[in-house]
Amino acid sequence: MGWKNSRLITNAKYTEENIVLENGTVLIQKVTNPTLNIFLPEKEKANGSAIVICPGGGYKVLAIDHEGIQIAKWFNKLGFAAFVLKYRLPNDSIMVNKSIGPLQDAQEAIRFIRRDCAQWNINPTKVGIIGFSAGAHLASTASTHFAEKVYNSDSTSARPDFSLLIYPVISMKNEITHIGSKRNLLGENPSQELIFHFSNEEQVGKFSPPTFLVHSQNDNTVPIQNSINYFLALTKSNIPGELHIFEKGGHGYGMGRENGTELQWTEMCKRWLIQRGMMLAD
Repeated sequence: MGWKNSRLITNAKYTEENIVLENGTVLIQKVTNPTLNIFLPEKEKANGSAIVICPGGGYKVLAIDHEGIQIAKWFNKLGFAAFVLKYRLPNDSIMVNKSIGPLQDAQEAIRFIRRDCAQWNINPTKVGIIGFSAGAHLASTASTHFAEKVYNSDSTSARPDFSLLIYPVISMKNEITHIGSKRNLLGENPSQELIFHFSNEEQVGKFSPPTFLVHSQNDNTVPIQNSINYFLALTKSNIPGELHIFEKGGHGYGMGRENGTELQWTEMCKRWLIQRGMMLAD
């Protein structure tokens, strides 16, 4: 599934590419056409809930395997319809305003699902979003900037009903941001206004969705203050939230590494989704 409204500048030299690592992991770069890869659960397991999945990669690449397809298959086992979002990666050479390109795609993904919810037997009030690292920055942006008119669309709501942020980049402030993600999204010398606008701990409001957050204390890529500050902002606005900080795990572990305590996040997330009424207990 793809869509228009991309605000692209034609550049024939800029073509999507796959990078295959030595371990077989696939990364995608130079995305110019956003798409949704649809994974539907078995009919007897379907619970009417849906999730948009935003892989990480520092707004430079997309970790489409362990932060995309693997996550979709796990959600299918829980009964969710899963939609892996291959969002456009911000680049001045092809975008009029690269800072809003990914947000356009996240908003349209949620709207697309709600418009056609009957086709997949989805409850339009049970459409959530999950993101990893920079993909979690996009998910938190979708959760705090859902009312912004960043492209021409219909009146379908782009607000996620719940948000799952896994070792997320939240802030664009130098003290705690992931510099690569900030540079790729906002450019080399963004204004203070733009930095504040995309520091999503500053953008939480009374209509932001309930949120589940995961981080590791020893994450040397994205400081845990990103998750902590977002959680505190949720609390200040009386938004339901849950934050889990693990001692180890580092960064970029997807569903977790062998023998790591961070492996527990998926079970904790499942229990939280049950509590939120997004799925039934086993």
